[in-house]
Amino acid sequence: MAITRRSILAHGASALAAGITLTHLAPLARAQPPGGAGGGYLVGCGIADVTGAVAGQGMMGYSDLEQVAEGLLSRCWARAYIIVDQATGDRIAFVTADIACLFQSVHLAVMARLAERFGDLYTERNVNLNATHNHNSCGGTAREYGYSLAAYGFQQNSHEAEVNGIVAAIAAAHDRLAPGTVLLGRSELHDASANRSRVAFDLNPAQDKAEFPDGIDPAVTVMRIRQGGKDIGVISWFATHGTSLTDRNRLISVDNKGYASYRWEHDEMGVRYRDGQPGFIAAFAQTNPGDMTPNLGLGHFHPNGPTEDNRVNCALIGERQFLASRTAFDSASAMTSGGVDAALRYIDLSDITVDGAYTPDGQTARTTPAMMGASAMATSSEDNSRSQLAFLYEGEQNPLGPALGGVDAPIEQWIRDAQAPKLIGVPLGIMPPRPWNPQILAIQIMRIGDLVLAAGPAEYTIVAGLRIRRIVARALGVPVENVLMQGYSNGYSGYVVTPEEYVSQQYEGGETLYGRWTLPAYMQEFDHLARAVAARAALGRGPAPLDWTSGPQPSALPALPPDVPVLGRQFGDTITQPQPAYQPGQTVTIEFAGAHPNNDFHTGGTYFEIQRTTGGSWAGEFDDNDWCTEMHWSRPAGQPAASVIRIQWTIPDAIGPGRYRIRYSGDARDLSGATTPITGLSPEFDVG
Repeated sequence: MAITRRSILAHGASALAAGITLTHLAPLARAQPPGGAGGGYLVGCGIADVTGAVAGQGMMGYSDLEQVAEGLLSRCWARAYIIVDQATGDRIAFVTADIACLFQSVHLAVMARLAERFGDLYTERNVNLNATHNHNSCGGTAREYGYSLAAYGFQQNSHEAEVNGIVAAIAAAHDRLAPGTVLLGRSELHDASANRSRVAFDLNPAQDKAEFPDGIDPAVTVMRIRQGGKDIGVISWFATHGTSLTDRNRLISVDNKGYASYRWEHDEMGVRYRDGQPGFIAAFAQTNPGDMTPNLGLGHFHPNGPTEDNRVNCALIGERQFLASRTAFDSASAMTSGGVDAALRYIDLSDITVDGAYTPDGQTARTTPAMMGASAMATSSEDNSRSQLAFLYEGEQNPLGPALGGVDAPIEQWIRDAQAPKLIGVPLGIMPPRPWNPQILAIQIMRIGDLVLAAGPAEYTIVAGLRIRRIVARALGVPVENVLMQGYSNGYSGYVVTPEEYVSQQYEGGETLYGRWTLPAYMQEFDHLARAVAARAALGRGPAPLDWTSGPQPSALPALPPDVPVLGRQFGDTITQPQPAYQPGQTVTIEFAGAHPNNDFHTGGTYFEIQRTTGGSWAGEFDDNDWCTEMHWSRPAGQPAASVIRIQWTIPDAIGPGRYRIRYSGDARDLSGATTPITGLSPEFDVG
């Protein structure tokens, strides 16, 4: 049976800080704990809402000034997992959030909140915060200028939503700690990613390319988490970008990895978070997808594949990750070693001297302050529908650099040399009043039994990730397949490509900010950290990161006016009525005279419910987190303070006949800033 957009949407998913040193590290190989390897743990999982502004603010992922949120397709979540070694008391917390990037300013804010709440129990050392790299989350959450500019500046409301949600997820996991086990499983997935920079990948040495015959990283690694005889959670790692919905999308959403989470949690386990009692929690984390796209068609400014419908593609790529992860989950087995470790160190990527042992030519090299390349500003042509700067293109280099310095002539010669052949577009690292992106960033090593995470604050290509994994595996004396490159961790700083890939100056090379020798610098610093872990030595925290809370935080967005109802209506009135009856597969569209959604994010709740009557009472069947629903916000023409809320529900094929209605919940804000809840109830309609 062919999979269509209708079938996927209609089924919804059914069709298919302190304590940074290494003093608490457990041995890498230890005697099996009581009950066998993978036992002797306390485990807990938690989830919390991190959805920020869904209307009128910029979105994050494409850095596109025109991508301003107009509603909600699905809520964004932080999923937290805590594992404690009962023998030693050592613990780790691992959090994956449905957001584009885990910015350093968010990471540091979370660490401060955790310290207030838990003291030195959860610190920079033993907490890993990472992002799914979904390109449809709320923008403006970064205090770093370079990552908030395209969202019209820093947006405190969305920043707080991410910070509060991540802390809440960790707290929920902590509260649910109980004896349990951790299992490890593996599978492969060959039809959910394609190499969008094959011209760069092909410049790598034969021995590296041989590890990836199809130019992709097909590895799926799953951690299965149980309490007693009950599965409570899973973490699945796989490398593909969160760009299925493309830059044409204007609804806050979670893209393909979020869809995979929804499939597992809702369809398989029947979890609904509104009741405050989350059950099974499934995170789909990234590894090294820097050059991996889910848009398998590799169209030039025409993102597509497997189909021409991006919404269908999002579900298909998510479904494939879910199914491959279920295979790994079902075959997961106990690990041969137990315990947990963690180590973290900050490094100054703007000024690292790299030993020749880590460079391809054996020569000493150096990194520089961050420089954005013109080819990065041209965007990735496989994942974007357009370029905002059409005069730039991927692969663009600086032909005048050796003679005149080209457009980057004011930049010091040593920086131009280390960045060559990049055509520098924006000198982020030396912009006033302070660097526009982080220069001092954290690298981290985290071990859970057999599995080792080499965590870094960037997007690593598959070969760049491979080289770091080899370094860490060698230093720790473990198989390289037991080491994952955990990207998007504890900060964000663009891409990391190999020196060979860098030369072609594709999009990824243009956004390798610290120059051609960025990867060798990471390799050197990960080697130092891994050797310290193996030797039980303490390297210390390293240089202190910038305090992002200081300095101005401009926003170009005007303040919202007090809400007024649509002309001739009252708040909550139904503007567009439903038909009397519908069949499964059809779409119900109802418009309400509402209020601006940003007045209250309804965190942990919902803006609306699809309700069904049973025995004379109404109960919610679907809401704003379901993939069969959409909420759109707009201003009526000539009414700059009024809001129209459009709810769309594509009726699942498997739904039973009955009588339904839509209940809208909003919050109207008056001139004083106070908000008043408003409710809209649509006329009833039949489905059957």
